[in-house]
Amino acid sequence: MARRVVDVLVPVALNQTYSYRVPDGVELNPGDVVSVPLGARDVTAVVWADNPNPDPRLHNRLKETGEKLDVPPLKPELRSFVDWVANYTLSARGMVLRMTLRMGEHLGPERVRMGVRLVGAPPQRMTVARRRLIDVLSDGLLHSKSDAVREAGVSAGVIDGLVDEGTLVIEPLPRDLAPPSPDPSFAEPDFSPEQRIAADAMKELVSKDEFQVALLDGVTGSGKTEVYFEAVAENIRRGRQTMILMPEIALTGQFLDRFSARFGVRPIEWHSELTPRTRARNWAAVAAGDAPVVVGARSALFLPYANLGLIIVDEEHDQAYKQDEGAHYHARDMAVVRGSIAKIPVVLCSATPSVESEVNARKGRYRRVALPSRFGGQHMPQIEAIDLKREGPARGRFISPRLAEEIKIAIERREQALLFLNRRGYAPLTLCRACGHRFACTICDAWLVDHRFRQRLVCHHCGFSMPRPHQCPHCGAEESLAAIGPGVERLQEEAANLFPDARTMVLSSDLITDIETMRSELNEIAEGRVDIIIGTQLVAKGHNFPRLNLVGVVDADLGLGNGDPRAAERTFQLLNQVIGRAGREQGRGVGYLQTHQPEHPVMKALVASDREAFYASEIDARERALYPPFGRLASLIISAGDRPTAEGFARKLASAAPLDERVQVLGPAEAPLAVIKGRYRFRILVKSVRSIDLSAYMREWLAAGPKTKGNLKLEIDIDPQSFL
Repeated sequence: MARRVVDVLVPVALNQTYSYRVPDGVELNPGDVVSVPLGARDVTAVVWADNPNPDPRLHNRLKETGEKLDVPPLKPELRSFVDWVANYTLSARGMVLRMTLRMGEHLGPERVRMGVRLVGAPPQRMTVARRRLIDVLSDGLLHSKSDAVREAGVSAGVIDGLVDEGTLVIEPLPRDLAPPSPDPSFAEPDFSPEQRIAADAMKELVSKDEFQVALLDGVTGSGKTEVYFEAVAENIRRGRQTMILMPEIALTGQFLDRFSARFGVRPIEWHSELTPRTRARNWAAVAAGDAPVVVGARSALFLPYANLGLIIVDEEHDQAYKQDEGAHYHARDMAVVRGSIAKIPVVLCSATPSVESEVNARKGRYRRVALPSRFGGQHMPQIEAIDLKREGPARGRFISPRLAEEIKIAIERREQALLFLNRRGYAPLTLCRACGHRFACTICDAWLVDHRFRQRLVCHHCGFSMPRPHQCPHCGAEESLAAIGPGVERLQEEAANLFPDARTMVLSSDLITDIETMRSELNEIAEGRVDIIIGTQLVAKGHNFPRLNLVGVVDADLGLGNGDPRAAERTFQLLNQVIGRAGREQGRGVGYLQTHQPEHPVMKALVASDREAFYASEIDARERALYPPFGRLASLIISAGDRPTAEGFARKLASAAPLDERVQVLGPAEAPLAVIKGRYRFRILVKSVRSIDLSAYMREWLAAGPKTKGNLKLEIDIDPQSFL
């Protein structure tokens, strides 16, 4: 009798499955998680399909599968999603599967943790360390070994010695109890009539139990979170799981508190900051259906939910949803795909929707649920432009006199002010006044950023850093180095000089060591212990600062001149979001835009609070240029250790592109960042009409084109968000 053979997908950078024999007496089905031998090691993999007709030539060479892991199988919906993402993004299926099996060696039953208890007489030989440990354990309770070591200030060897003498005994610690489920009726909110209509629409969406996308489109401070919580509550009542995606884990601190206030408990978290043990526990809870609500970063999209019934994408416009390493995917778009495959509703939420979502709502593909005004009768911030050509700051300063005066008044009123500048560090460039030498990265085509707090010059692309020198390495001049342009650290220095009695805080990803530090600093601001907040785009992402009524955007033009087709959209969204932090609870918020281009359409739309005019203009420009969502884009980045190799391969690759009048192949040309980490980079941009299957075109092209070898590398990005 022929042995049964299955095809197994392994989470490595390969697109194909491998065939394995099933051992006698073992029952395996598609979706089962197994251990299989791969080369000289065993890896965790997934049975993808039965193979009823294996190649007879391989019969005696097929290896057997190893043990079947004690975890729920991956459902057909998730396996279809993995296949779809890999096919669309031209990624290896194994790399997409890897995102669903993020546990690696931690998959399977949770290991038993051991504790220590005092049970016997004191030892004959008593030392100071032994006495401290016995005192800690004198309550007779079971303590974890790590806790006992830390509290007594002893080494683990002291515990082992007392165990050998019978004074202590080691026993298994009880398993952590599963957290209670969220209670959908714990604290039902008192909605305004406008919010009640939106909340009812959310509940109706979930009750239909079918695929539909809704765009929850509400101004900043309108209560979007509380409204979509009603969709979550309805989904909990129906016994199904909810996935809530957030662009930044820094957002989750206040969010978790709001969730707990509404549902009585916190949801399960999923992000890179979790410890391996917590990740393993949470993964298992999701797969077993014991996690009713999961809040996480984009990778939460690939978790093996047992009974997923609702997907929510908060701040759906945010660029952080794009994954630019490994498999290149956009979590918002893939959330819609997963919702479609699973036949469940998807809610996209934003105060400034992406142009793609706005167009889908206008065309009726998405259902728009609107919240056009703030909760509690609060007004939207008034926005004014400060024309830097007419009333700019003094030389060497970056805060204009009018903005400085308004900040002074806000502080006197015991209100908070926010200075926003989307530029980390002290200054973006350092040069020598004597010879003009500019400090550049040794392996990237980029200037070194001065980080004065750390006393280092840093490359933000490869991480290279060097101490800030006291003399020019080019001409030897001493004390001749000048910082050019502002970063948030320099802005804090200027604010401290202008307002010496004010308490300032810088919020920047460079200065935050961990997520708990971030949450602590946000709490300090919320509690009013800071007068002036100076921050990068980190401050624009959904935070609620009750006393903040003034926002000053120091360089409103910063994102407009980089050649990115989405530059106007991103600038409008970012400035709208950051100014939307003002006036959310009391008083009237006001935002000041320091700009050299007050006549720019983005600035005019912001000052006039005319969102519709901006979207109409931007949508028209995209449609005329056949940019997304009216056309399709793909980016190919070719890199190598030297310029001729990269350029030569890029030209050969471009010449191999299939001829199709619906597709334009632009380039190759040097990428805007021509060198990163010592690798020379060329870019080919592919532009097509929307009706074409661009992924299939790219697959045909790559099959016919030259193959990479040596140190050549080709990265493919379908629907690119970055053009650097």
